[in-house]
Amino acid sequence: MPHDAQGAAPGRGTPPGPEKPPAPENPLTGGRSPWILVAIAGALAFTAMLDMNVVNIALATISTDLDVSPSMAQWAVLGYQLAVVSMLLPAGRWLDAGRGPGGPGGSAGGGGVGLRPALLLAVSGFSVCGMLAALAPWMAWLAVARVAQGVFGALLFVLMPVLVMRAVPASMRGRAMSVPATLGPLGAVTGPAVGGVLLDAFGWRAVLLVKLPVCLVALVVVARVLPRHGGLTPPGRQPLTDAALVGGAVAALLLGLTLAPGVPAWLLLCLAAVPPLVWWTRRPAARPVLDVVRASGVAGVYGAVFALAAGFAAMHYVVALRLQSGGGLSATATGLTVLAFPLAMGLMGPLGGRLADRVGPRPTAVAGACVTAVGLTLLALTGDHWTQADIAWRLALAGAGMGLYGGPTQTLVMTAAPPRATGIAGSLVQLSRSLGFAMGPALAGAAWGLAGGADGARYGLVISAVAAWLCVLLLAARRGGRGGTQVRTPAGGRGAAGTAAEGGPDTGGAPAALAGTTPAPAARPEPGPEPESGPGPEPRPEPAAR
Repeated sequence: MPHDAQGAAPGRGTPPGPEKPPAPENPLTGGRSPWILVAIAGALAFTAMLDMNVVNIALATISTDLDVSPSMAQWAVLGYQLAVVSMLLPAGRWLDAGRGPGGPGGSAGGGGVGLRPALLLAVSGFSVCGMLAALAPWMAWLAVARVAQGVFGALLFVLMPVLVMRAVPASMRGRAMSVPATLGPLGAVTGPAVGGVLLDAFGWRAVLLVKLPVCLVALVVVARVLPRHGGLTPPGRQPLTDAALVGGAVAALLLGLTLAPGVPAWLLLCLAAVPPLVWWTRRPAARPVLDVVRASGVAGVYGAVFALAAGFAAMHYVVALRLQSGGGLSATATGLTVLAFPLAMGLMGPLGGRLADRVGPRPTAVAGACVTAVGLTLLALTGDHWTQADIAWRLALAGAGMGLYGGPTQTLVMTAAPPRATGIAGSLVQLSRSLGFAMGPALAGAAWGLAGGADGARYGLVISAVAAWLCVLLLAARRGGRGGTQVRTPAGGRGAAGTAAEGGPDTGGAPAALAGTTPAPAARPEPGPEPESGPGPEPRPEPAAR
């Protein structure tokens, strides 16, 4: 027995504990804290969403100053929104084009799109186009500058979750993802308030320059922190065709819903969105996107993101108008009442990220969506006589649920994506959210206009509550990804989709099925031993020493 115990030499039996290799440095930040990049991602997400709504408050002043009609002045907002929605998917495909498994900031051979140059391009282009818009001497200049800014804004929206996912270790992704997922919607909510202050103090051109300080800080941090990996590749002609098809379909939907309250027959215009969407799905450019949706096993999550974003935007639209028109409140009192939603959301956002890391992203997201749905349902059941207190606590309840829901949902989508398709996954979730933000007010406005009066406001809130409960159902429905499905990357390569992006345990301890994986063996047998066996022959087990 002593001989057996002595024979269990180090290396043959249990490995010695103290000789653990040191933890590798973060490939993106080196010795710096990864939370620097997370903070930059959150600030840029807030700024990009702020810029989508901050100009709304200045449209009347722009119309007067540039001597155009109010409908023409709306292109300062519509040009940005349509460009963002149209370019999200092409931007995601471009980021994934040619990406190899080498460096974290780009492809191994340097031929792919690098994270550092892509971020520098997006932030600098976003800033320059914002300055050009602020210097616009006439409306055509302003509209073109806002469209160009929307193109760079789409690239920013896609880059934010990819940056966060690569910056932090797997055990902290829930907390990290909650930062841009919470700050982005907060930017959308606070946009009119920030724009009103700047408009009264400095004029409408200052409203278009609000993003410059954040962008300058982001440029300095990205240039100093991120490693020089990868480069930029020309996108080709396909993105323009894809953007035209997607943008045309979205424009037809929004135009039909906007004109329907006056003439209900305009709803038929929504049917015009079907042909370009069908045409896009038959193009080769759509194959990587559809493959990611099928392979990741979280197709319902994209629908849930769209549903809750539409419900949130519809609620915000109805409540703001109802408090001022029916409640007789001033714009300041309305803004303070609606502020209960973003305050509760900001407080609960960090908690949602921590819960996602401990109990898993899907249970946390479902719980948050349920809380939001309850708050919106209580809001829809409010009587005809609204008071600030009655509305504020219901908005706070719905906002707390949104804070719990945002980060875990983003984590669920990004960790379920194939490793070489994170750009496409980020563009899909942001496209779902942007479409929801655009469709929600249009649906609520159509319901309000067709019903009229206080009943119209109630119907708009009912649409908001129904959308929230639909989100709960879609999140709760678990569908496993297709094991062994190969994802076509834009560069022609194939990425295995049977496993989650950078690991199943990255979902914060959730089962592998939550990340779109299945325990079944791979569809294509690979030569050599299984991964858990390691390379080389398996060591012969030694008898246990008593």
